Amino acid sequence: MRRTPVQQRSVERVNQMLDAAAELLEEGGYDALSTRALAARTGLPIGSIYRYFSDKRALAEALTRRNLERFRLRLEQRLEGVTRLDTMIDVVVAEYLDMKAKVPGFAVMDFGDNSEVAGELAGMVSALLGVPLDDRLRRTVLAAVEAADALLRAHHDDPEMIEETKELLRAYLGRRLSIVLPP
Repeated sequence: MRRTPVQQRSVERVNQMLDAAAELLEEGGYDALSTRALAARTGLPIGSIYRYFSDKRALAEALTRRNLERFRLRLEQRLEGVTRLDTMIDVVVAEYLDMKAKVPGFAVMDFGDNSEVAGELAGMVSALLGVPLDDRLRRTVLAAVEAADALLRAHHDDPEMIEETKELLRAYLGRRLSIVLPP
């Protein structure tokens, strides 16, 4: 973003822009997103949009950051007190699929770079399961996120493939983190 909103009214205006950008993405994909379309959708002068976003790429990046923050907050709430890897995997996959189904634009533009979501998840794994937060954990979680992302993008509406994805994550993460999961 070109500038960070400080006043409440500016924060609300930026959120209005991001909400409208998400709607445009939902309706027509990345090609439908433009500063001109956003101005038309929000009724805001295009100058107001350029005050915060230089172009549609900056809009998309801000939306992915907002998606990641919302995902992180939702996970923090649902994972409080969780100490089992299998439960953690179930919650993370469920939240991802819930956002994919309910958050406008998320199916088109979720988190952007998977390394950011992997970094957040590695921190959560470390804190909740007592695993050291190091490069090995970060790499392991990134590999799991990349695999899950590919599978869930392709098969988000297939309950059997969702279960296969969770089983893959349990087996891989359990082995890499030396956590024995019950059968």
